[in-house]
Amino acid sequence: MGDKPHLYLVDGSAYIFRAYHRLPPLTDPEGTPVGAVYGYTTMLWKLADDLHKADGPTHLAVILDKSSHSFRNDLYDQYKANRPDPPEDLVPQFPLIRDATRAFSLPCIEEPDVEADDMIASYARAATRKGWDVTIVSSDKDLMQLIGQCADEDLEPGVEAGGCIDMLDTMKNARIGRDEVIEKFGVPPELVGDVLALMGDSVDNIPGIFGVGPKTASKLIAEHGTLTAALDAAEGMKTSKLKERLLEHRADAELSRVLVTLKEDCGLPVSLDDMKLVEVPPEPLAAFLSKHGFTSLLKRLDAGTGSPARTTELDPARQDTKGVTPGEQGNRQPPPDYPAVDRSSYECVQTLSRLEEWIQRAHAARLVAVDTETSSLDCMLCDLVGISLALGPNDACYIPLGHRGNDMFAERPEQIEKAPALAALRPLLTSDAVTKVFHNGKYDLNVLARNGIAVSPVEDTMIISFDLDAGRQLDGIGGGHGMDELADRHLGHTCLTFKEICGTGKKAIPFGEVPLDKATEYAAEDADVTWRLYKLLKPRLAVEGGTKIYQRVDRPLVPVVASMERHGIKVDRAQLARLSEEFASETARLEKEIHGIAEREFTVGSPKQLGEVLFEQLGYKGGKKGKSGQYSTDQSVLERLSADGAEIADKVLEWRQLAKLKSTYTDALQQAINPETGRVHTSYSLVGAQTGRLSSTDPNLQNIPIRTEIGRQIREAFVAQDGNVLLAADYSQIELRLAAHMADVPSLKEAFADGEDIHSRTASEMFGEVNRDTRARAKTINFAILYGISRWGLAGRLGVEADEAQAMIDTYFQRFPGIQKYIVRTLEQVRECGYSETLFGRKTWFPRIGSKNQAERQGSERAAINAPIQGTSADIIKRAMVRMMPALEAAGLAHVQMLLQVHDELVFELPESDVDTARKVIENVMVGAAEPSVKLDVPLGVDIGTGTSWGAAH
Repeated sequence: MGDKPHLYLVDGSAYIFRAYHRLPPLTDPEGTPVGAVYGYTTMLWKLADDLHKADGPTHLAVILDKSSHSFRNDLYDQYKANRPDPPEDLVPQFPLIRDATRAFSLPCIEEPDVEADDMIASYARAATRKGWDVTIVSSDKDLMQLIGQCADEDLEPGVEAGGCIDMLDTMKNARIGRDEVIEKFGVPPELVGDVLALMGDSVDNIPGIFGVGPKTASKLIAEHGTLTAALDAAEGMKTSKLKERLLEHRADAELSRVLVTLKEDCGLPVSLDDMKLVEVPPEPLAAFLSKHGFTSLLKRLDAGTGSPARTTELDPARQDTKGVTPGEQGNRQPPPDYPAVDRSSYECVQTLSRLEEWIQRAHAARLVAVDTETSSLDCMLCDLVGISLALGPNDACYIPLGHRGNDMFAERPEQIEKAPALAALRPLLTSDAVTKVFHNGKYDLNVLARNGIAVSPVEDTMIISFDLDAGRQLDGIGGGHGMDELADRHLGHTCLTFKEICGTGKKAIPFGEVPLDKATEYAAEDADVTWRLYKLLKPRLAVEGGTKIYQRVDRPLVPVVASMERHGIKVDRAQLARLSEEFASETARLEKEIHGIAEREFTVGSPKQLGEVLFEQLGYKGGKKGKSGQYSTDQSVLERLSADGAEIADKVLEWRQLAKLKSTYTDALQQAINPETGRVHTSYSLVGAQTGRLSSTDPNLQNIPIRTEIGRQIREAFVAQDGNVLLAADYSQIELRLAAHMADVPSLKEAFADGEDIHSRTASEMFGEVNRDTRARAKTINFAILYGISRWGLAGRLGVEADEAQAMIDTYFQRFPGIQKYIVRTLEQVRECGYSETLFGRKTWFPRIGSKNQAERQGSERAAINAPIQGTSADIIKRAMVRMMPALEAAGLAHVQMLLQVHDELVFELPESDVDTARKVIENVMVGAAEPSVKLDVPLGVDIGTGTSWGAAH
């Protein structure tokens, strides 16, 4: 571009949404959300300042969308019909963003019933006819139709040569010209509209031709030159699905071509000459920054240092939130000037009178962070050693209750006796007027409950973090939710570690033997950090749309799950012992048979020795060594060998399963029986699965085989107390039901509404007949598609060739097109926003969705496809769990105990005489768990069984 006037047209809408999704939430002194405003302001300031200092740019304007209606809606009433409403906290920021633009004394252009893209196209054409060069600040693919085009006709009088158009993507700091468009689309800019017409756009609901993706569309236009030529050529193509689609949906493509064509003759409300770029006048900008509390930006303006640092280079997880001034009441942000953590400020409370003063202050504060210190990590066996409280930054204390000297001759340090201390704390910890904040509060609730205190109400910073950032990678690493990780990430503080206080190895001491000064530093710091994290993270829920999932699903679940853990479930030790003996005998038999096939003895459980036997001694093909120099013998390798007829692989797979079940369940469950209760108490994690599902450990009850005889035998060992029975309530095909609703598949919704067997319906749709084989295949396909399975993956599951598997996938999408549209829509959302959402608003982040590593990218895509469905399923059963005990109590069944949650199943223990009444209550709660927040188009089904054991209840 030459030495001439140069206009920059900023796609303001793109800036707004990028700022909203990339930056942390903020509020101004009046409590209004301003996170997107802050990000937009820094981005626009950076651009305007850079352009003013650079050689060449002379004019600048920001173009915004004023309304959602345009001439395209008149042509096609479904245009943009699928677009969700903007986030609730973004709506009040739109007028503030317009104010921000005008504060820079820049033109802010928006016209009713005219889209911003059309206004940009019209201004760009007018400027090039005037001889100006134009740069569009955006990355919108629709605007790429304009790139590289130079005005050569209709020039204004006196203009010898027209100007040209390029694009600037400020997020990537990349210029986009004609060559870059050709690289992206495979065609020059003037044909981009033809490609877009073929592929359609699910975000704008432009139909295109179903089943034609970007690569196929580009290839067709590149080969035939235009959309019309490509459609005309379809008649002469070989018979194929592509030919059928081109012929059948020609009208959709022609309509789409009109919809994607940019309007270049809109009226221009602001003249080009009025867009002259000048240095930003400080007065209106200072007034705007001051009004909204952007103090850090205001300081830069006052200092005359120019624009702030490039916003896109800042990590959204660590973005400086101190630019917002706290208000008296409405500001939901934490005070910006918290002092650094000072462990020397903590108090060790050793007298009842001092404890009562802390309790009085906590009542007045209405908010207290709480943490417990114990003798072990087992909340059902540990002793309570001490409790810490925090009322503000560095305003924290530790109350030792169970400390002793580090040898038998040492005196017990001065501390309050446990009984009077707990008696004093009980009114505070049970008061409805005081919020108690924990980190991983489930553990502390169980410890305190065993000491006679039922804590309520409760907030949990670990759960808040999970509901905000599940799956998110922050600071370039995985985003865990442990307190130490969060303190480092959000507070820039490194907490004392347990090892630093108690030591390691043979020199390690119990926490009860730690000197009180060191114990106070460690324990009170935990409460202090928890208080700070709560003040930092809790406001983000409202502005990032996490309040609904936290308040209605996860937060009320904490005490419910804690209660389930405390109650536990009885197991039959004798039955487990018998199973262990049987498994040991069976593994010994299999080991002998494996040795016989190998013609020598070796350690079957050694991957190194097994690899040598399989690939060196027996000579099976396909052995691959890893970095360690050993052959891989994982399950996929053995399954491949088994499919090729290797008997030894079958035996090893069976041996591994039995050995794992023996060690993980039949042996481990015997060891896990609590000596005080005689029951097994699993530990549930509310943040263990990215999609929101509960996971369990010590022991893990989630991975017991469901449909095998061995799995049934293990479940038989979970039994009811004498006189009681177990009731198992299992959601029936809930993920398929949710898929039918979320993808809007009429035939599947009809089948569920009519109570049909869904796999039989799918078999009929796909294969034209229903028998044992076609139903089994349909069942595999139904679930595999929802997990984004590839042709190769489906081929492996069905034992067919990849081409046949692809044909099945194609047929499935043809019969159920809503499923494919759901997949495309979900992936587009994740690529755009970085996260997927459940029907209840739970976000799951996929930071590797755009990875250059194919395996990482495809793994993220598969997970992203399933996350909204599996996550919604998890949300529904959690809502059922929260509502269950109140419903049972209302029915006079408070003695019915909810014991376990495993995948889509809840397990209860109750007197046999109450089964009929309880069954109705449990079924009603589970069936209606989604409502009123979400109204499903399909009924939820629940299968209920009872028996003296878990196995018998199925």
